[in-house]
Amino acid sequence: MAQDIRPFDRFDWQDDFEYAVDFETRTASVSGDGLRTQYAEYNGDQGCTILPAGLEDVTFEPRVVERLSPDPAVTAWPTGDVAAYHDPPPSEADMAALGAALDWAMAQSEHNTRALVVVYAGKILGERYAPGFTRNTPQISWSQGKSIASALVGAAIQAGHLDVGLDDPAPVPEWQGVDDPRREIRIRDLLNMSSGLDFLNLGSDPELRWTHAHEHSRIYFEGIDVFEHAIDQPMDTLPGAIFRYRNSDPLTAIRIVRQAVEARGEDWLTYPQRILFDRIGARNYVLETDAWGNFIITGYDYGSAWDWARFGLLHLWDGVWPTPDGGSDRILPEGWVDFVSTPAPGAALRNYGGLFWVNRGGAFPRAPEDAYWAAGAMGQYTAIIPSRDLVIVRLGPSPGDHGAYMSDIIGEVTAAIDR
Repeated sequence: MAQDIRPFDRFDWQDDFEYAVDFETRTASVSGDGLRTQYAEYNGDQGCTILPAGLEDVTFEPRVVERLSPDPAVTAWPTGDVAAYHDPPPSEADMAALGAALDWAMAQSEHNTRALVVVYAGKILGERYAPGFTRNTPQISWSQGKSIASALVGAAIQAGHLDVGLDDPAPVPEWQGVDDPRREIRIRDLLNMSSGLDFLNLGSDPELRWTHAHEHSRIYFEGIDVFEHAIDQPMDTLPGAIFRYRNSDPLTAIRIVRQAVEARGEDWLTYPQRILFDRIGARNYVLETDAWGNFIITGYDYGSAWDWARFGLLHLWDGVWPTPDGGSDRILPEGWVDFVSTPAPGAALRNYGGLFWVNRGGAFPRAPEDAYWAAGAMGQYTAIIPSRDLVIVRLGPSPGDHGAYMSDIIGEVTAAIDR
């Protein structure tokens, strides 16, 4: 907590707050002067769930999520861990300069970097970990989960489990009234965060961040049904007109996937592992849910450094994964990666695509223009740089200017590889 909560004003952690952990009931509680005691319950592979007032347990039956990828100890990279590293390093890589860049990044102690991985030309070129952390340690990834949401939509479409295209209206039953303007919202608009839903994001305003008015953040602290909260909103702008960073859009997209999956008679809580993570050898992801079994995928997700490296490679390789038998597996539809890495029409700063941030507007000055990345609060990044054949993962709770820090990391790493 000393690194993960107290340095961040957004959490408003007060000195008089008290917390307790009950290992027998697998619950934790937080209380404070004048505040209702709030409880969270641990549910194994579904992680921890905040319980709403009046509920003593979740309403769903927790599932064991089996990891069905082949044994990494005897399976070749990238699905397994065998031969994951360049040996020898490629001649164009200045390994002394790369090592110095990684050491510099870890030495910036104010950023609390816990994992840093550089994947070049398909293999690990360099990595660093803070004491107590490894390549397989799950870490909270916050809004990097929005990019997982994008990939799950794409994988469901590619598999034929979700029968929609980007330009089809979002199949949300509650939006289909004859006079309901929301029936015009497309899948594309949801993934571009340009739905036009009136879903207030009040940022870090200290007077408003813990109020009902802050619809964007209620999903993180109120214990509500996050899918119903997302769709139960009016519109205030036309679909596709304006990019606005709001949790309603990716949550609605994932609700659509859940409904399609369950309509097929399939289990929802194991679906992301089966349709995506198993296929790329990602064994450590945990997607936490609300009390109704809805993934709070816009922030409550955990993944390890090598999980995210594989996720980045999937996108670097245009959604096609090399299988252990020497074949290939198209996981994301053809053209999907181009869509997610292209600025949304409503993104005036050319900084956001399909639930990924993009560098077309120069948000990271030291990164190539074609870079794009999954990003989460406090500096969680998986950067994909096609022109340099690179994926760079950085995890850890940074209270500083982590955008400039990540830009510098990318700049130093790319300078060490002469292409």
